[in-house]
Amino acid sequence: MRFACILNDLSHAYGRSGMGAVMGAKKLKAIAVRGKFVPPMANAKAIRDLARWMAQNFKKETGFWKAGTGAAMEAFRLAGIMPTYNFKDGCYDEVKKITAPAVLEKFGIGMEGCYACPVRCKKRIRIEDPACPVDPAYGGPEYETLATFGSNCGIDDAQAICKAHEICNRQGLDTISAGVTISFAMECFENGILSLKDTDEIELRFGNARAMLKMLEKIVRRQGLGALLAEGTRIAARQLGRGAMDLAMEVKGRESPMHDPRAKQGMALHYSVHPAGADHCTGVHDPVLEKGPGFEEWGTIDVPESIPSTELSPRKTRMVFQAGLWAHLPNYLGFCLFVPYKKKQLQEATEAITGWPMSYWRLMKTVERGLTLAKIFNLREGFTKREDRLPKRMALSQTKGNLKGVVVDPQKLAEAQELYFQMLGWDAEGVPTRGRLVELGIEWANRHLAGR
Repeated sequence: MRFACILNDLSHAYGRSGMGAVMGAKKLKAIAVRGKFVPPMANAKAIRDLARWMAQNFKKETGFWKAGTGAAMEAFRLAGIMPTYNFKDGCYDEVKKITAPAVLEKFGIGMEGCYACPVRCKKRIRIEDPACPVDPAYGGPEYETLATFGSNCGIDDAQAICKAHEICNRQGLDTISAGVTISFAMECFENGILSLKDTDEIELRFGNARAMLKMLEKIVRRQGLGALLAEGTRIAARQLGRGAMDLAMEVKGRESPMHDPRAKQGMALHYSVHPAGADHCTGVHDPVLEKGPGFEEWGTIDVPESIPSTELSPRKTRMVFQAGLWAHLPNYLGFCLFVPYKKKQLQEATEAITGWPMSYWRLMKTVERGLTLAKIFNLREGFTKREDRLPKRMALSQTKGNLKGVVVDPQKLAEAQELYFQMLGWDAEGVPTRGRLVELGIEWANRHLAGR
């Protein structure tokens, strides 16, 4: 299916963008690796020193070791930024039942992590109820999964959410796309776009945990309506018609993560222009730059002013460009977002491993080069500026909560996109200029823009 992802050791997902589908299309079932030697490093002592610092300081630098992600879901509800009922609202009243600490307390058997990492940010869940057992081999749900199968589907049954997570990991599904696709189908059902006949008599309504699990199994097996939903919300909405596209929470075919663009308008800009669509891992989370922990460090890259999360303006666009380049960097280094190294430490680590003289400027040029090549790939494959958009719902207000009345203004978004393109050296249509390609050392890519 289109939102299949690659999994490692059953519980670590290289999620999103359908990379598992690419493997499947190539008849590639698995990749097995056995390492027998330690890769050489230019300065092994520097890396050992950084590792020692991490082991001694991670507990005060990050809180993910306590319960993973999802500890702040109650605070998100109070702020009105907890995606609810397919992003119609942001204030799910029953969220306290499905927060990460609540799930860990009720079903958890401990925390685990990636090899040799001291943070150990991943929950392990075991449920022995014969009616709905959950195997701990598949880990446990993190924030995105708790929210997408929980509040966004109007479901407060933590056991059902844990089961949905297990199904997705066992079968290789991206939990964000799977959950958002089901919440989309729930709203279609409640609006009369889907009928009981379409769902094989499943009452696919918000809050129906049993129906959510049944439809997830149908998606896995491509049975009935599940065969269409396995294509994701964009293709499903186009085929269903009758206003279904207005309910599809996707950008460039990628379902939206559990971070409402109305609440984080820098993220709104990022979602709309990112070559891969709605991706929260490479975007700027506005509250961090407004008043979050470590705010003072952003002054080192010339983004020192605090800007409200719900503001979309030229200065916010500048922030998305400046801070956003750094947010992309982990993808280029294969670096985990939850390991709390400072910017200078990460720069030093890159130099110590590779032996290359390293600077912030060089790292950011690497990101600019990558973004530009990704954009050229999209252009070559037929994407145009028409794809740089958000779901229509983001221009509408939530019905209640602290975010009521806040929208992503389409005109402000268009102006921000134009400014952002200029900052990247792209033209008004988002096409990289030849001068920028030369400056980045990738002029060879210009041949893929021939005829534009």
